[in-house]
Amino acid sequence: MVYRFRILLDNDTDDDIFRDIEIRKTDTLEDLHNAITQSFGFDGSEMASFYISDNEWNQGEEISLFNMSDGSETVRLMHETTIESVTDKDNTKLIYVYDFFSMWTFLVELGEIVDEAKGADYPNLMYVHGQIPTEAPIKEFSAEVDDDFDEYSDDLDIDGYEDLDFDENWN
Repeated sequence: MVYRFRILLDNDTDDDIFRDIEIRKTDTLEDLHNAITQSFGFDGSEMASFYISDNEWNQGEEISLFNMSDGSETVRLMHETTIESVTDKDNTKLIYVYDFFSMWTFLVELGEIVDEAKGADYPNLMYVHGQIPTEAPIKEFSAEVDDDFDEYSDDLDIDGYEDLDFDENWN
């Protein structure tokens, strides 16, 4: 079986930039990583990770390109993880981050599962839409502000610590 994925650059703009890629379900996430980097024109030399995602695109378990842990915890690795072990018709979404300094972030969604075509080479870049910008989009994080709460309204004079029960020569 072949999985057809849409890989969409998460760029917070109206410009859709995506690639459609076919890949065997038995291939590894490292194979998908290589197909994604090549299809977007990256050289593939930077660190990358996939994250299992739910239907609301919440980031879950990390599956890393390299083992960067200190040995105290086990980390799933791309070259050991098949695509079919993390995606199926009910679990269709992954988040892919390439280059942790630039934070290129992509939404990866399984769109279709089809039979393998005779004589076809996989992975297969099926469709290209949009050109990737020269720099990764900057993420804007915002939260609702509670106007009744002002974290700086406690009237604490941080320079006037003489009145506090504090021994500044404690050591």
